[in-house]
Amino acid sequence: MTEPAAQPVFFVVDEDPSAVETLVGDLERRFQADFGVMGETSAQAALGRLNALCESGEQVALIICAESMRAMPGSELLARSRSIHPDAKRILLIDYSDRRMLEVIAHGMALGHVDYYLTKPWRPREHLLYPVIGEALVAWTRLNSPGFALVRIVGDHWDPRSFGVRDALERNNVPYAFYDRGSPEGAELLQPLDQVPDSPVIFLSNGRVLTSYTRADVAEAVGAQVAVAAQVRPRLDAYDLVVVGAGPAGLSAAVYGASEGLSTLVLESTAIGGQAGTSSRIRNFLGFPAGISGGELAGRAYEQAWMLGAEFVLMNGASGLSAGEDGLRVTLSGGGHVTARAVVLATGVSYRQLDAPGIADLAGAGVFYGSALSEAPAVKDQEVFIVGAGNSAGQTAIYLARSARSVTLLVRGHSLATSMSDYLVTEIAGTPGVHVRLHTEVAAARGDHRLTELVLRDRASGRDETVPAAALFVMIGATPHTDWLPGDVARDRHGFILTGRDLPGKDRAETGQPIPLPLETSLPGVFAAGDVHAGSVQRVASAVGEGSVAIPQVHQHLQRQATHPAGSAPAAASPEGRSAAGG
Repeated sequence: MTEPAAQPVFFVVDEDPSAVETLVGDLERRFQADFGVMGETSAQAALGRLNALCESGEQVALIICAESMRAMPGSELLARSRSIHPDAKRILLIDYSDRRMLEVIAHGMALGHVDYYLTKPWRPREHLLYPVIGEALVAWTRLNSPGFALVRIVGDHWDPRSFGVRDALERNNVPYAFYDRGSPEGAELLQPLDQVPDSPVIFLSNGRVLTSYTRADVAEAVGAQVAVAAQVRPRLDAYDLVVVGAGPAGLSAAVYGASEGLSTLVLESTAIGGQAGTSSRIRNFLGFPAGISGGELAGRAYEQAWMLGAEFVLMNGASGLSAGEDGLRVTLSGGGHVTARAVVLATGVSYRQLDAPGIADLAGAGVFYGSALSEAPAVKDQEVFIVGAGNSAGQTAIYLARSARSVTLLVRGHSLATSMSDYLVTEIAGTPGVHVRLHTEVAAARGDHRLTELVLRDRASGRDETVPAAALFVMIGATPHTDWLPGDVARDRHGFILTGRDLPGKDRAETGQPIPLPLETSLPGVFAAGDVHAGSVQRVASAVGEGSVAIPQVHQHLQRQATHPAGSAPAAASPEGRSAAGG
């Protein structure tokens, strides 16, 4: 067997010695320059060796285990390995001809014990082995290999301003390193400065140091270094299509709009991917059986859109919308405006603010809205709480369980099943360290400059309990980003945009305006897609679908504009447009 190496380890387990020898050899052939590869032919010996690697501080990247072992099924060994090497990606090795394995794989994935699977035999390697290993390795590396830090930040970890910078870089996939100003690394970086501000100091790889800045300044400085396909100001004054928001719906609209020849601008005030971009793993999105992180899905869509010609403006969203003689005018929050022939509103929703004493004072200092994955290292071996019972809350709980001592979901209702997908409910039940407290709400948050404890209230008995807490992630409700819109964009009482048949009042045909298309708002030429419109089911797949569906309706609107002069209305919306057969 191969001896332990300094590099991260691939670990193979199978009771068949020849299978272990062959698989170890195949893996070494491709990966031995960067990874050690070792194997065992006994489940008990494998668990002992995995424990020894953990005690010696060695990283295990992949654990590949055969299900057909007699002493212990591979799926059970993989489940046990979670407490030893929680960061490792687990791959179940199955016999190609054993159809019973489908149930084993599905069960293991539902519980989070199995991330991927390989078939035996795995030849040809280039088709059956290396692609699976490569996909697992990319997922492991993204979370466990620090790589190159394009940006270094020095600040106080629990300062909300430090969190704001970290969160913005994390959500926009910018590689960074954070150092507390009291650490040796932080002190060394600050030493050359004549004056050290209270705010976080940002060090760029080109030698530039930012001590006073806005979010747009950071975006522009970082973008200039990496030549990303985004900027903080539009290149043009006018576009065929402006998409407001770069969540799943907005990215989908950008892909289809750009691919169909529309000059397309996307405005995003926060980060690519929106709320969905913070999800650690989405398992129910079509085409990704092992799941995909929201950030990776958003990153792929972003790259696809700009390769097709879409233009992106980041950290400079929309602050106003109006109709004029030259088209629809979109005002930018950073100043200036652009005009468009059509607009797709895909601004999504944000989590509702939690109303309890102490919460507002500790926002960004232990209290976070959304998953805030950048904070996972800070809560290692500590007590973490999540308020919420939706899919995002479940995904965050499973992700944080890799490092936190315990993760507790605080649920006001009587069951997770009423608001969370079944696969997540099952995985939470099988994840060590994740607990669920039903009929529970946060009564108060306490701490001096950072969160240290929570007061939890049992809604049934009214009894309060004070518990230690390092972090609270709030993921409740949905508030649409629509307060910047003019009054002539109709919304329901919660602020969600009304479209199509849901619009109130008389048909537009009676007022001399065109009949609204299904996703069209009360302002002609303005469409709404994704979570921001009334009646949305708030799923990533539906948001992507609506973003794509909006584009044929944009074409119908543009054709309607060309064939019907202002003030005259067609009897019905034109059914013509781009064919859906193209994708």
